[in-house]
Amino acid sequence: MHRFPVLVWEDFAGTYTGRLVDDEEDPGVQIAAVGSSVREVLQQLKEYLVWSFQSWPMRSTPDFHDPQLLEFRVDVRPEYQVKGRVYPSDESVSLRVACVYGRQEGGMLVCALPLFGIQFYYYESKALRGLVTTYVQESLKNHTPQQLSRYLPPKSVRLEEIVVAGGKPRATTTTGLPELVHLKVVADPVASDAMHRSFSRPYTRERQVAELARLLGRERTNVLLVGDTGVGKTSVLIEAVRQVERETREWAKAVTDQPVETSHKVWLASAGRLIAGMKYLGQWQERCESLIEELARIDGVLAVEKLLELIVTGGTSETDGIAAFLSPFVERGELRIVGEATPAELDACRRLLPGFVSTFRILQIPPFTEAEALTALNSYCAVIERNDPVRLEPNGRALIYHLFKRFLPYEGFPGKTVNFTSRLYELAKTKRLKEIGKDQIIGEFVKLTGLPEIFLRDEVSLDEEDVRVFFENEVIGQPEACRAATSSVLTFKAGLNDPGRPLGVLLFTGPTGVGKTELARTLARFFFGEAEISERFVRLDMSEYSLPGSAERLIAGPYGEPSEFINRMRRQPLAVVLLDEIEKADEGVFDVLLSVFDEGRLTDRFGRTTHFSSALIVMTSNLGSLKGDPPGFGTGETSYTPYDRAAQTFFRPEFYNRIDGILSFRSLDRDSVRRIVEKELNSLTTREGLKKRGVKLTWTERLVDHLARQGFNARLGARPLQRTIEAQLVSPLASYLNREHPPLTAELHLDWDETDQRVLISR
Repeated sequence: MHRFPVLVWEDFAGTYTGRLVDDEEDPGVQIAAVGSSVREVLQQLKEYLVWSFQSWPMRSTPDFHDPQLLEFRVDVRPEYQVKGRVYPSDESVSLRVACVYGRQEGGMLVCALPLFGIQFYYYESKALRGLVTTYVQESLKNHTPQQLSRYLPPKSVRLEEIVVAGGKPRATTTTGLPELVHLKVVADPVASDAMHRSFSRPYTRERQVAELARLLGRERTNVLLVGDTGVGKTSVLIEAVRQVERETREWAKAVTDQPVETSHKVWLASAGRLIAGMKYLGQWQERCESLIEELARIDGVLAVEKLLELIVTGGTSETDGIAAFLSPFVERGELRIVGEATPAELDACRRLLPGFVSTFRILQIPPFTEAEALTALNSYCAVIERNDPVRLEPNGRALIYHLFKRFLPYEGFPGKTVNFTSRLYELAKTKRLKEIGKDQIIGEFVKLTGLPEIFLRDEVSLDEEDVRVFFENEVIGQPEACRAATSSVLTFKAGLNDPGRPLGVLLFTGPTGVGKTELARTLARFFFGEAEISERFVRLDMSEYSLPGSAERLIAGPYGEPSEFINRMRRQPLAVVLLDEIEKADEGVFDVLLSVFDEGRLTDRFGRTTHFSSALIVMTSNLGSLKGDPPGFGTGETSYTPYDRAAQTFFRPEFYNRIDGILSFRSLDRDSVRRIVEKELNSLTTREGLKKRGVKLTWTERLVDHLARQGFNARLGARPLQRTIEAQLVSPLASYLNREHPPLTAELHLDWDETDQRVLISR
């Protein structure tokens, strides 16, 4: 089988013309065909070649491998000749020249300009543009404007191929499909069955799929898919590539009248895989050159998961990264790329490497409307249920969509929604269920988000008094702050919080050691009690971000990678974020937080977005604590205006106005301190050493009074109380248990000996 490259162009009358790019049998003859369609033109040329091989069995076959189509603009100045004199025109004519370049079996580079009947050899790729310009200008020398008009560019130009059997054999070094040694290491074929099974079909995206298939198959251009995270960019790519490769196989079969084995044309890689294992200078560059060569052999395309990562990976700056290295190859048409990016990432790419981005055609992948999302989800479930006994209840699909829409609004559809639905079917099969009902859906969503069921079930009411009592039992002596926390919970339960902002932005002010941090932890336990509290409570000491440049350190690491704080929020966006001692942060940090408070998201200079719309943000501050009542034991009648006034004076108006509520914490009174002591004593019984023995504790009022006096500091509030309990009670209790070995379920009585100043333990 021999492959003849053919250049096909369409004129503005709708007629197609095809011309063989190379014919070694008679280079001076331009073999061409004319028809009303591309198929008709190719069929005529194939019939001619078949007849030619039958007439001359030893006819030569073309030595033109890996043909690539490229277009150059060449300026030509028309000329007139009058009585032997040449008169050049004032203005030049810009012609779009179709250039087909490739290589011969021996490795020599060859280029053909079929519309001009020119073919030449060259030695360096970088010289191609200049040689094309020189040959075209030389061939059109002394042409008048009327003569040049026949070389004006057609409506469209495309490179096709005809496969014909016959002719004298040509010595080759390889058989079968090209070896793709390097490509298979760092990339996966997009149209493979494994890739197809890993992603759902792009339901309701038929228009985007058809457009991408046209850009990849017919226009042979670089394409950038732009859309929010999770909208199905990769699914659109996979479906479009499968269509292109299916059409290619069908066309090849129609031309050759038999099945033709073809290589996968589009290979998906990531920036990390391209440089993986490359330790020494120049290694990844050599790998990329090898990939370009292998892709050229199969007329292939490199697909990149995130174009931004291609720009920022590989060097110390974007100018010496992978994208900068590949850019010349892309501009010369030696490499085609299809990439993916979010709108924010696209803006960052344009700032960092505008020349590289300009080589791409932008294809927008818009978000789903609610109707489109439900249609797509119904289609996805119908495909699963076609060969599966499990059924999703009729209202289940709408419930899944609305749960994600309300509680995870930043997760683009279909994204995690489809993965969640697929997991429901798998679990149902494992548990041998015939139907997936509301209880199963909500139960799995609880595991995913950590939110208690009471927030997910609209039919279950939340009693305001119960919530307030919960907070007041956990945070002693702060009834006003507990009422404000209750209000935040009820707003979220009612679904009245702004989905484009955090669940709440609260500022806790007041003396130290009065329960500000404890209330933040309690909020995390209430909102996310079904999940590991350590993952749902993110605390930042803002005194560590007090120096200039701290804003960048809050977002990114020393080498541009996301900071630990950003990584935690990406892993678990549903959390309580505590910004401790916010007044100590640098001014730049406040500028960063403005977008977080206002839009519920944070975008770094590389366009990477972190969402905070499912986070409750709490700031603590001691502002105004020295202007109000002194810390320590209070009367419970403290005025809170100094805290509000101090916060309003300290923060800039645009920052202050984005705070949803300022909660002023009062100084602790004696009764509150005693209640805190009793709360800590009750928590002792939950410790492992007592719990596994079944030991119960009782204590006297005298012990409570002593610990309250010793554990409270007028300047530090109740903060030293835990240390006092550990030193004066827990340590003696541990010694007693190890020494006496009390029987299981024993009851130990605790008292304070004023004479010996020690804890008395008895049974």
